[in-house]
Amino acid sequence: MSDSKSGTKISRRDFAVSAALASAAMAAVPTGMLAQEKGAAEAAKPEAPQPPKLSPASQAEVEERYAAILRKYGSRLNDEQKKDVHKSLISQQQGLDQIRAFPLENWDEPATVFKAVTGTGGKRS
Repeated sequence: MSDSKSGTKISRRDFAVSAALASAAMAAVPTGMLAQEKGAAEAAKPEAPQPPKLSPASQAEVEERYAAILRKYGSRLNDEQKKDVHKSLISQQQGLDQIRAFPLENWDEPATVFKAVTGTGGKRS
């Protein structure tokens, strides 16, 4: 099977995997919940979401990143885009703070270990 636009071939296996993932994604969220969420979102729209509380060090880090982005891309961004960038940086900082708070030592092993498989496909004869 070939894609008429780009001329690339898609195998049946790739198509089946893509179709399975798409159907699983659609089945994961019931239709009734989508309607409820949409109604709740419209009802709560007038309220502006409060930004997460950050420590002074984290807030300073956000402002440094924001200033660097404005220096590099500020002329290309309008006021609304600048506000969106700032909100995004604040939400990312909250995740960074959580990751940094997790205690790790130099001798801690990774969650997954790389195992190289040589030409025999892992089978020994």
